[in-house]
Amino acid sequence: MPSCPRCDAPVDDEARYCAQCGAPQTEDAAEELDEYVQRQAEQVAGSGGGGGSDGGDSGSGDAFPSKADLTDREQLWRRGSYALGYGTVVVALTRVPAPESWPLILGGIAVLPPIRRLTAEPLGSPLKREVMAGLYAVFALIGIALFVLL
Repeated sequence: MPSCPRCDAPVDDEARYCAQCGAPQTEDAAEELDEYVQRQAEQVAGSGGGGGSDGGDSGSGDAFPSKADLTDREQLWRRGSYALGYGTVVVALTRVPAPESWPLILGGIAVLPPIRRLTAEPLGSPLKREVMAGLYAVFALIGIALFVLL
């Protein structure tokens, strides 16, 4: 029984690919794999590539434009969201045993830009910036109210 040249796992005589690592075992399989990779590369290049970073509400139709596509206002919004979100989480973590810290942590997380990307799949589209700011405000108000009352 021959072995795979890549991983030294035993392979069947008729196997086109290694069952362990997926390496092609015949010239035909290698050519087939090369053609498949080439088609995939052309498809990705034809569709504009990735660039799937979180973005704002640009009018280009792309839910998550690359950083270069963001306007100054959207870049400012993103930077402010990161600063506000992480700042709130850090402040809340200093008060972790207290009940008011948990709504503040949730509010800080809710305003972070990556949360828009994470909510886009189950909801069908990313939440708008205003919704994210509203969630932050609700959680922050609950945390502040708990701080004052307790």
